[in-house]
Amino acid sequence: MNIAEFCIGKRTVSLVLTLALTVGGILAYMKMGRLEDPAFTIKDAQVITTYPGALPAEVAEEVTDELESAIQQLGQLKRIESVSMPGMSIITMRIKDKYGPELLPQVWDELRRKVNDARAKLPPGAGDPLVVDDYGDVYGIFLAVTADGFSYKELNDYTDFLRKELLMVPDVAKVTLWGTQQEAIYVEISRARMRSMGVSLNTVYDALKENNLVVDSGHVRAGPDYVRIHPTGEIRSVEELGNLFINDPAAPRLVYLKDIATIRRDYVQPPTTIMRHNGRMAVAVGISLAPGGNIVTLGERVDKRLAELDGVTPVGINIDKIYFQPDYVTKAVNNFAVSLLEAIAIVIGVLMIFMGLRSGILIGAILLITVCGSFIFMKMMDIELQRISLGALIIALGMLVDNAIVVTEGMLIRIQKGDNRLEAARDVVKQNIWPLLGATVIAIMAFSAIGLSEDNTGEYCGSLFWVLLISLMLSWVTAITITPLFCEMFLKGGEDTAKDPYGGIIFRSYRALLDKCLHYRWFTVGTMVVLLGLSVAGFGLLEQSFFPPSTQPQFLLDYWKPEGTDIRTTSADMHLMEEALKKDDRVAFTSSFVGGGAPRFMLVYAPEKKYPNYGQIIVTVKDYRQIDSIIADYRPELEERFPAAFFKFKKIRLGPGRDDPIEVRFSGPDPEVLRRLSVQAQELIRANPNARGIRDNWRQKVKQVVPVVNDASARRAGITRPDIATALRTASSGTTVGIYREDDTLIPIIARPPADEMNDASRLADVQAWSPTAKAMIPVGQLVSSFETRMVDNIRQSRFRKPTITVACEQVSGQPSALFKELRPVLESMPLPRGYTLEWGGEYEDSRDAQAALFSSIPPTLAMMVLITVMLFNALRQPLIIWLTVPLAFIGVTWGLLAAGQPFGFMALLGFLSLSGMLIKNAIVLLDEIDTQIRSGKDRYHAILDSSVSRMRPVLMAASTTVLGMLPLLTDAFFVAMAVTIMAGLTFASILTLIVVPVLYSIFFRIRAA
Repeated sequence: MNIAEFCIGKRTVSLVLTLALTVGGILAYMKMGRLEDPAFTIKDAQVITTYPGALPAEVAEEVTDELESAIQQLGQLKRIESVSMPGMSIITMRIKDKYGPELLPQVWDELRRKVNDARAKLPPGAGDPLVVDDYGDVYGIFLAVTADGFSYKELNDYTDFLRKELLMVPDVAKVTLWGTQQEAIYVEISRARMRSMGVSLNTVYDALKENNLVVDSGHVRAGPDYVRIHPTGEIRSVEELGNLFINDPAAPRLVYLKDIATIRRDYVQPPTTIMRHNGRMAVAVGISLAPGGNIVTLGERVDKRLAELDGVTPVGINIDKIYFQPDYVTKAVNNFAVSLLEAIAIVIGVLMIFMGLRSGILIGAILLITVCGSFIFMKMMDIELQRISLGALIIALGMLVDNAIVVTEGMLIRIQKGDNRLEAARDVVKQNIWPLLGATVIAIMAFSAIGLSEDNTGEYCGSLFWVLLISLMLSWVTAITITPLFCEMFLKGGEDTAKDPYGGIIFRSYRALLDKCLHYRWFTVGTMVVLLGLSVAGFGLLEQSFFPPSTQPQFLLDYWKPEGTDIRTTSADMHLMEEALKKDDRVAFTSSFVGGGAPRFMLVYAPEKKYPNYGQIIVTVKDYRQIDSIIADYRPELEERFPAAFFKFKKIRLGPGRDDPIEVRFSGPDPEVLRRLSVQAQELIRANPNARGIRDNWRQKVKQVVPVVNDASARRAGITRPDIATALRTASSGTTVGIYREDDTLIPIIARPPADEMNDASRLADVQAWSPTAKAMIPVGQLVSSFETRMVDNIRQSRFRKPTITVACEQVSGQPSALFKELRPVLESMPLPRGYTLEWGGEYEDSRDAQAALFSSIPPTLAMMVLITVMLFNALRQPLIIWLTVPLAFIGVTWGLLAAGQPFGFMALLGFLSLSGMLIKNAIVLLDEIDTQIRSGKDRYHAILDSSVSRMRPVLMAASTTVLGMLPLLTDAFFVAMAVTIMAGLTFASILTLIVVPVLYSIFFRIRAA
């Protein structure tokens, strides 16, 4: 008794299990997690270190290099990059692909130990390095809080309250605020009044620094109690700060701070970040999902909590959604679910046309049961419903019915001949169980390269393999269990058992064609070789790409002013752009971030570091199809209006990657040589009319005022270099001299001169510094020999500890690969000094790395597929025939992509690899039937003809269901290239398989017509 007989014999049990599989799948679908796109781990961390007052070169040599030396000792390190700016070092490291999310916490702990060990080697004045290991956190619910008629303080207070409330919502991991303004207590000290009172600046600083410190006053025993001592005297208001006594031994009496200074509360100027939403001041609120949570459920909870808070929210404060991932997820999953149902309907319709109403409904029911069962196992493996997993089910639909078609076709022919139903089920399953298993495993193995790939691309697309593994294996199980049961129950027997089931005109026409091809077999093979050669030549006409842009109705506008620009100037320019966009009927709203990129609100968004000359506008449009026209309208207008600035319009991309499609990196020891190489490369790129957005990441040099200290004069006055620096800083931007505590907020106290005494660049020589020798204030002009203006680097970038400058650009039209092909020979012909290197980044590097990770897993996969085919036939000639037919897919792929105007990108490559499994599966079924008929004693030539005719309908049906089932994917930007690859390749190759496999069989086994 084989498994088919068992299922038919235990009919009640089989039907109950089938019902359980169906109902369980529906329930699993309803409870599965949902995402718009699959998650992938961002294996990056940052080490941020401050070094106040240091130049970029000093930061690079004294801080960045020391820390990089320690970090590179990590064995898990894949890449290390750094940015050294005035007073700050930012080091970004990426961990090797093989370390998954479960191992990253251990890696970050080891990173902290390495950084902590290096702290002792940092120079005096450098801050403690901060390790940021949540760099990849995604704030999928991204809100803008605006406040009409309110001050920044009131807006900050409300957003702080809102943050605390949202943190109590279940499944909220973090809530971050962006764009809050730092308050400060400004103590504006008048030099004239200070001199008249006989008070020194250092005495004022000491008083402000010490008075509001929290200090332990001890405890005292009082009877049975042990009581804490806490004296009064803290400063509880700005007014009280004015009553602070300044006790200077040189002063004739105690002096109140308000006698020599004006005290006021304001915001730190210039601000570090500025945010606006629709042109109004705003603070952004980002909410991240806790691990294991459901983003759709979280969205419902956040909406509910915001509605509850509406009653306590002041009138005029509004909360708007910049990006609300739950809505996008719900829409995306629903659209894909509709596409899945459409694909199922198409497949069932094809089955009905080919096999009749009864057989079509039967196989359609098997398909639905298989899909429902797949949801159960997907839920058990924590595979969410998202773009890739649902797309995988659509891709699998045609293949899911292949096994059931073979079993149904075999039983239908036998039943129509009058065979016993139980015997028909037993014989068909016995004949096909192992060939179908082998063919199914091979089809799965064709997708395994992406499942075994360890890089971000493999992680992003990995669910494609796991869903196909689950669904295809389940389709084999249902084909040998439920399918024979349903066939036994519902298929009708034939009234005319003598009628030839293959006597129709289509079968007879195919038989005649195959007979001719077998007679002229070498001509047939030669024709195929010529077609294959033409396809290989035509493949060179295809454009290359990595991942396509998203259809999300948003795009980004990056704005760079020249280096050294004040953030307030940047903000003013961006406000003009916001006003123009706000008047455009195609734009829904804008959200502006000045001074740095927004928090990572989606996985593929990489936030820019903080620069005062940088800003970004997130433009949300009403229809994503209008994005290209909007960009085309505004690009020339903005370039004409702001000629000194750099603009970059960026569409939201799908999958991993980077913003600049074309990058070339120059590395070497001398920054000046690197800048010259960058200028040379940019000139060569500008010569290409298809290139735009040309710049490098070191950007412009900036002006720097250099007071040349006269050491002799300074020593005589008892004034040191830090004293001069402090005096200049106080006179220009102010000096933080203490902390004012207000509830749980710490507000810096900043000392600076009044507005009428503050010096501009032309009056720096008049700045006063306290001389302990002269007991008086001395102008800085007496301590320096001159003031020089120099042009210096504002940014130093390095990669793998070598100074590296990156030149980037983008294409005006077409794919980046076309521009890259034109630029590559030009730039690689540049003469490089000894010790300097050139390497390519951008989309080329991303695509190369992703393909390398993919191809590294192909050899074991290929070996396993070959081994399975050998095991199935226990021979070598049949597997060789099978593998010789695989390249035939190339013919259809090339002409299909050319006709559809699609590039050969990563997803098309994945489709081509998976196509091989589908072709092998068809060839196995055909060759197995030929061998079976020959073993039964039939003449070998007629066995080839009869077997090919009998397998024509299953092969064409399998191809038709797969091809037509993918029609819904043609409207999806992510899957369209893959769908075209499989549809065109499988259509052409399946037809050729029915010709070439029998012809090759006749050649390899030397079979000729009688």
